[in-house]
Amino acid sequence: SVIAQQLMQIRFALMSREDRFRFGDRVINLKPTCGVFVTMNPGYAGRTELPDNLKVCFRPVSMMIPDYGLIAEIMLYAEGFSDAKALSKKMVQLYKLSSEQLSQQDHYDFGMRAVKSVLVMAGALKRANPNLDEDVVLIRAMRDSNIPKFLADDLPLFQALIVDLFPESVVEEV
Repeated sequence: SVIAQQLMQIRFALMSREDRFRFGDRVINLKPTCGVFVTMNPGYAGRTELPDNLKVCFRPVSMMIPDYGLIAEIMLYAEGFSDAKALSKKMVQLYKLSSEQLSQQDHYDFGMRAVKSVLVMAGALKRANPNLDEDVVLIRAMRDSNIPKFLADDLPLFQALIVDLFPESVVEEV
């Protein structure tokens, strides 16, 4: 592929310790600290593998699953929540249970991207409603970002999970 050829041009220039090199039809400067990194999530819906001629340009590095609870806790603190530790545990538990118990749909997302967007939404809701209980703010954010995506059969289960995790919280419909 064209990309594999371009990466090889860069690699050979780096190995030769050149300051400038021919890249396509131009001669360009080469920074010796440059690097190329590819993050892959094989098995993720809609993703494809790298072609073999491109795969040989890289070496694999294994990654660990991020600590969603710690990331959520830090983000909640950054968004101004004082009870971030307890709330982050409940949120992560809700997403874990939802991914296990709701029907499996391609458009359901309980991963880090979804967690982050809910936490940012929760921060905006908290700033807009500073006198509202923090658990209610988080429930609203989780509910508002997830319910529009759910099939009708999954709604009662999701609502029940919220009630189980936040038994003292009453969230009015908006």
